[in-house]
Amino acid sequence: MTDLETIELSPHYYRDNFLRLCDTVEAQYEDILTNAERDVLTCFRQLEFKAQCLYVRLVSRTGPWFRESKLKYQELGAIAPILNELIDCKMVLEADGLTLEVVTRLYTRRELQQAFFPDVPTGRFASKATLLCAIEALSLDEKKLLQTLRGCDSQRLIAPLGVELVENLQILFFGNRHQSLTDFVLEDLGVTRYFSYQLDRNHRLFSNRDAFEEYLICAALSDEHRILLEAGQTDTLPELAEQALALNIRFPSSESRWHRLCNSLARDLERQEYWETALQLYQRSKLHPARERRARILERCGDWSAADTLCTHMLLHPWCEAEQEAAARIQPRVKRKLGGSRQARQRDAFTNVTLSLPAGDDSVEHLAAAHLLDQWQAVHYVENSLMSSLFGLAFWEQIFEAVPGAFHHPYQSAPADMYERTFCARRQDSITTRLDQLRSSNLADVLRQAYQRYQFCRCNWVDWRRINVELVEAAARTIPAAHLLAVWERILFDPLENRRGFPDLIALGSRAGDYCLIEVKGPGDALQDNQKRWLRYFQTQQIPAQVAWVEWTT
Repeated sequence: MTDLETIELSPHYYRDNFLRLCDTVEAQYEDILTNAERDVLTCFRQLEFKAQCLYVRLVSRTGPWFRESKLKYQELGAIAPILNELIDCKMVLEADGLTLEVVTRLYTRRELQQAFFPDVPTGRFASKATLLCAIEALSLDEKKLLQTLRGCDSQRLIAPLGVELVENLQILFFGNRHQSLTDFVLEDLGVTRYFSYQLDRNHRLFSNRDAFEEYLICAALSDEHRILLEAGQTDTLPELAEQALALNIRFPSSESRWHRLCNSLARDLERQEYWETALQLYQRSKLHPARERRARILERCGDWSAADTLCTHMLLHPWCEAEQEAAARIQPRVKRKLGGSRQARQRDAFTNVTLSLPAGDDSVEHLAAAHLLDQWQAVHYVENSLMSSLFGLAFWEQIFEAVPGAFHHPYQSAPADMYERTFCARRQDSITTRLDQLRSSNLADVLRQAYQRYQFCRCNWVDWRRINVELVEAAARTIPAAHLLAVWERILFDPLENRRGFPDLIALGSRAGDYCLIEVKGPGDALQDNQKRWLRYFQTQQIPAQVAWVEWTT
């Protein structure tokens, strides 16, 4: 990795990055920006250099309000004249009043005691919260509140305008809301590196302004759902569901977010037994586990025929293995209700071992790994990181293949469709060719070379923190190629679901084929469904795997 102490950012790197963001978005989406958004961008470009810098500093911080006295940036010098320009250009607003909520965030307890003495005597309040209650009891309007606070700080209180535009620019650039200008900085510092893939400027994510507005509406509904849950206001969820159901999603750019919202909101309503509304939301979703949840609600409500029909469809046209497995469990129960006979349930017969261990401060997985070293040359605690990383290294070029619409900006660690059901279909020829190449190659060499070629580039599949080239080579030398290829083919069938559920440990022997995948379960723990699915698959492929049940010795 890059030595961060050797990296020196330009003093005004944040302005440069913001201009790069603006340039890219304007080149790609200028036709869908509103007149007001264009005006803000034009005004920003006409600002003096230092005014541009301060504006970017402000919109990059958590606000919206800031105290002028607290704005200190060595590279900019005196702040007051720069603020004057921003205020004159209407890029920054000066407050003429203040709410108690803003007071809470911006002022310390000591400052508040100074400003409101003698109306609020000092020494009487054990905490800032009780002091704020006393200030609130004064019933001051917003202007009087600000005027009083000038007693401890006479400088201006300001807020940048156009913050919503900046947020929109970042969404247009990244195509999501979890990345930001911070990604630019992390790359500049060498903290993160991204693979140099081909950007697809001809297939932009948002086709027009309506598509972008639809995405923002879905995002706002998701935010409201989260806020209601955090506030414990679940009684208002049916109203939110009605708003969601009133939407007619028209654009692919909103579909993934929309389906996730439908599933999460429906699940919360299901817990409150709003069966009909939950069913309507699940009906709108095209993302697992929507159909499984529908089947379970239908079963619970006694609509056996509808549940049976849905399960049959799920078995014939499954979205994923988890759904297929759920339908296979639900349908026999439903058919019995319809007059069918009871069918014997197939029981799992995994290889189980019992480990009697003294309890310690370390995790049960690490304790088990240390104990098993008596039987193996090496035991590594890897969970999902090793097998997923080997898959990422083996199929790196297919993951980052230039497929239309897959890459919209240079900070992606996976294509946009990585976890959609169309991922393999859109790359079928390339994946088939790659599988043929891998079958006729020395996988230890292939994986070692891939590790060295792509080392530390961001990829959702490769966990550089938990693997190294020695572990990659040791695993590839010991695990038969047929076993690795079987694992990779199952991952390709359903990348989203099958990237999880791998056993905790891999135990390696001294010769090829001498290894075992070991799931560790402490007292009271149980196997999860995705772990069972992998263990069943390992049995069909003759891949050595076992479950180690730990019991503590006294």
